[in-house]
Amino acid sequence: MSQRTRVQSLSIMPAFVFAIVLALSAVSVEHASAQRRGGVPALPPPVEPVVINTDVVPEVRVVPVVSGLSHPWGMAFRSNGDILVTEREGRLRVIRNGQLVEENIPGVPEVFASRDRAGLMDVAIHPDDDRVVFLTYTKSIEFEGEPALTVALARGLLDGDALTEVTDIFVADGLDDGIAASRILFHPDGTLFMSLGGSYVFAQTGQYAQDGSTHFGKLLRLNDDGTPALGNPFVGSEFYLPEIFSVGHRNQLGLTFHPVTGDLWASENGPQGGDEVNIIKPGRNYGWPIASYSREYRGTWVSDTPWLAAFEEPEVIWWPSIAPSGLTFYTGEQFPAWQGNLFVGSLMVGRMFRTGHLERVVFNARGEEVGREWLLTELKQRIRDVRQGPDGYLYVLTEEEDAVLLRLEPVESVETDPN
Repeated sequence: MSQRTRVQSLSIMPAFVFAIVLALSAVSVEHASAQRRGGVPALPPPVEPVVINTDVVPEVRVVPVVSGLSHPWGMAFRSNGDILVTEREGRLRVIRNGQLVEENIPGVPEVFASRDRAGLMDVAIHPDDDRVVFLTYTKSIEFEGEPALTVALARGLLDGDALTEVTDIFVADGLDDGIAASRILFHPDGTLFMSLGGSYVFAQTGQYAQDGSTHFGKLLRLNDDGTPALGNPFVGSEFYLPEIFSVGHRNQLGLTFHPVTGDLWASENGPQGGDEVNIIKPGRNYGWPIASYSREYRGTWVSDTPWLAAFEEPEVIWWPSIAPSGLTFYTGEQFPAWQGNLFVGSLMVGRMFRTGHLERVVFNARGEEVGREWLLTELKQRIRDVRQGPDGYLYVLTEEEDAVLLRLEPVESVETDPN
């Protein structure tokens, strides 16, 4: 097979064409959604604790913390014990003392959420002041006098249970078809990493990932006021926007730091197969869509070659696809046997519905992958996010119209040395 040797340049489509694409993609997504909802029937989420058996932890209790969430996307833990949860339709919810507060937090910016992938996405709190909240969301804008979409990062201040002083501190340069996912994660140095997907071959946006004049298909690094972070690799370049940290991404739905090396790890969705977890390095290119292990949805290969020397190779690859979403390394004391393992939420396997699960990926001392384990398969739920809580338990968000927040805890308490 011949290798692709050049990248076709991207030109912004005219606004009226973009509007037509938006309308047609909305119809196609709605049709696909209706088809899948009529397939394998949905199972109700668990309402009582269940015990599962795992490879190295004999018994794990899966506890429903709260139910009644609608398409949750991200979560963040506050120092007072509250858990903030975003719902794709544009709501920010609070879980307090094990109960879902009935009222939504007011003050969230207006969100475009008329399509499966668009809406309110991730939430993060400032490491120095957990009243300061950051949100990513799909934003309606005007482009050349016509309606269009992009992705924005908003910052607000919690005053009691209201979000105040809300402002967009960053708005992506470029247009979105309502398909761009965005995760955010604070680095210990106070800068903020922000993923921006939306580089889809089927939506005619595939070349976004290799186009330095747009933020889509990139991993960004920002200050907490939305400006480009000092030391970004492309600051001063005439070919790349200064917020860009790495390029060549399709849609990154998970970000976490390695507990030993401190490296940033990111999960990335391929279309059919070729899902990845990458170690993100400044200024590097991760290949999409020039080199990919993926097939397009119609079955053809995305690229002529899965890898080129100019691009970074993934640390983890899935074939078939598991649609990886949130991810975290476990570092707590509740599950000593899981320390250092990577946990990844799966939305579905091989485009087969009701196959979502939580995946545990094991590495040896040299950082080489040596095993994988599927957890929570019996629940048949799409897993949108997974985080380690301050209490050392794992918290898992399912993603449905009636979704739940689950807590994984050992049946047998971990014994501690009294000395």
